[in-house]
Amino acid sequence: MTFLGLAARNLLRNKVRTVLTVMGVAISVVTFLLLRTAVAAWTASADFAAKDRLVTRHKVTFVMTLPKRYIDTLRVEGPALGVKSATFANWFGGKDPNHDTEFFATLAVDSKSYFEVVPEVLVPKDQLQAYMDDRTGAVVGDVLAQKLGWTVGQKVTLESGIYPSDPDKPWTFTVRAIYTSRSKNVDRSTFLFHWDYLNDNIPQTRRDEIGWIISHVDDPSRTAAIALSVDKLFDEKDIQTLSQDEHAFNQSFLAGFSAVLTAFDIISVVILAIMMLVLGNTIAMGVRERTNEIATMRAIGFLPKHIALFVLGEAAVLGLVGGLVGLALAYPIIERGLGRFVQENLGNILPFFDIPPLMTVVSLALAVGLALIASIFPAIKAARLPITDGLRRLA
Repeated sequence: MTFLGLAARNLLRNKVRTVLTVMGVAISVVTFLLLRTAVAAWTASADFAAKDRLVTRHKVTFVMTLPKRYIDTLRVEGPALGVKSATFANWFGGKDPNHDTEFFATLAVDSKSYFEVVPEVLVPKDQLQAYMDDRTGAVVGDVLAQKLGWTVGQKVTLESGIYPSDPDKPWTFTVRAIYTSRSKNVDRSTFLFHWDYLNDNIPQTRRDEIGWIISHVDDPSRTAAIALSVDKLFDEKDIQTLSQDEHAFNQSFLAGFSAVLTAFDIISVVILAIMMLVLGNTIAMGVRERTNEIATMRAIGFLPKHIALFVLGEAAVLGLVGGLVGLALAYPIIERGLGRFVQENLGNILPFFDIPPLMTVVSLALAVGLALIASIFPAIKAARLPITDGLRRLA
């Protein structure tokens, strides 16, 4: 029998303690994966942002608008700067009075160009054409449609605090298409509609204003240089701009939550420390209880390195089993349970809540690695135990 096999069999001598330790490691793994999944989901919009897109906004703040003529200027002079195509959008701030507590993004977009510049938004061709033909049409994310029970052809009335409607003429839309996406940088809980419909139904003083411009560049390696060229184009205008690649733009929104993300990172480290302490305590107790056996093994010819390997092997098996049990619990709890709830109720913030594949490998490696680290001191102590002292000790 190998040392690893002997270590595995030895763990069964105290089944209650082994089971409790395995469950402790498993719970730590589940908690660790939950925290890392939350961080990954929160930062997905930045991590998976397109490398060949720019976002141009008002230089002072995102909430201030730009003149619509800026997009016309960019479309004319942009190709010489490296801009292949451009579109724009406005934040509408809509809310369904029938679902007053539900928040979702509502954007007025330039429908003729938006789906070309943002191809990750997948809309069936027949539904897209129906949307294009309907001035009051809307394209809705599949997660939002499922959550609020909207179907194609349904009338939806929204209220907006940014663009109040006339009581006799509310903001009424017809859901003409439901979009999906396989990309993790796309919010599948967004409500899109024609910017022209918005522009034609607001006061004259507020017309011909856009929120931000989205540009598709011809060379991703030159995105930063193109951004500077775009801003320089408007330097002499009455309103200056700030252009960023999509990753930087999305990252700016995450800046306000940096403290939360840092807290998640700290808690992840604490969870790992607790797991190591649990494993270390179990291994130390097992070594102390088997002092006589270890001394006997030394007396019949086992070397100190054999004793150390025996202890390390026991720890490795314990960490491996605990890690595997944790992974077995994590997928139904996080992805099938909590993940579905998050995607259905917080899809506008966390459109994807799946365990990153790399984290499954990392968590298992950490469970085994920390078990080995936690067993180093007990292994050294057992290897250095004098044979005569071990044989005298009763427990």
